Amino acid sequence: MKAPLDLDQLQTFISIADTGSFTRAAEEVLRTQSAVSMQMRRLEERIGKPLFEKDGRTNRLTEEGDKLLSYARRLLYLNRETLAAFDDRRLEGTIRIGTPDDYADRFLPEIMARFTRSNPRVELTVICEPTPGLVEHIKRGNLDLALVTHNDTRGQSEVVRREPLLWVTSANHATHEQEVLPMAFGRPNCIWRRAAVDVLDRQNRDYRILFTSFSATVITAAVLSGLAISVLPECALRPGMRVLGEADGFGVLPDCRIGIMRGQTSRPEIVDALARHISESLDNISVPLGEETGSFDFAALAFAKMKRSKPNQILPGW
Repeated sequence: MKAPLDLDQLQTFISIADTGSFTRAAEEVLRTQSAVSMQMRRLEERIGKPLFEKDGRTNRLTEEGDKLLSYARRLLYLNRETLAAFDDRRLEGTIRIGTPDDYADRFLPEIMARFTRSNPRVELTVICEPTPGLVEHIKRGNLDLALVTHNDTRGQSEVVRREPLLWVTSANHATHEQEVLPMAFGRPNCIWRRAAVDVLDRQNRDYRILFTSFSATVITAAVLSGLAISVLPECALRPGMRVLGEADGFGVLPDCRIGIMRGQTSRPEIVDALARHISESLDNISVPLGEETGSFDFAALAFAKMKRSKPNQILPGW
């Protein structure tokens, strides 16, 4: 029987993948660069596949390396979770977290399950509001941590997930073929709304904003009923939606960046633990940044990495 993988090697491997550099990874794991190189040679020998290839001055993962990265993160997480289960000094207290409702619907089940298993004595207080409101809560000290749509003008957040922002319509209606496009957007300060309007204006498309709401449920209902077109990040796609692309006359939108904002807190150790769980949870179900367009398997979203949704792709109905 083969010997188990070395967790220290996997931790170093993750650091190299995250930083793109053996030198910076060595600083993170407190080893010399030669020791890091030796660790990776041994890991490649253990796996039997090359894990890295040079890309200019950085080190890029091979296809086999990218495959290992997902397993490595899960193994390191399980190791921490196991140790935490037997730690008498486990974290205790309350933490206040905020997130928009579309992110809550998609991400919170995974985040809460992971965090609660490792920290059963911590109480989570969760509020759902659009990103601008969450930023204000952070500034006023009403939240310890928020999962937000990253916007450079609203303050710094740590980007933990990036995915495409997509034009969506109903798969059962020809709403996108109307001469004047009916649109459903968030409030005027919504970054997705501004991005969509900019693209429509540049293309000289005729449109009217038919629905405005901060609720992702309302926007989704307007799209699925065939009353309007909208823009949603890939995580917010629902069965019965159709993704529109350039062939349909809709220009490319900027990517959606999802980030973590931290507030002032007297319990930074709890915030750090939750932030780490969020990052690991989103990585476990996020689209790899360089992944090619592929199929969209809606039923598997909760358990597997999402594939890029293709323009003109129709998601199965409810």
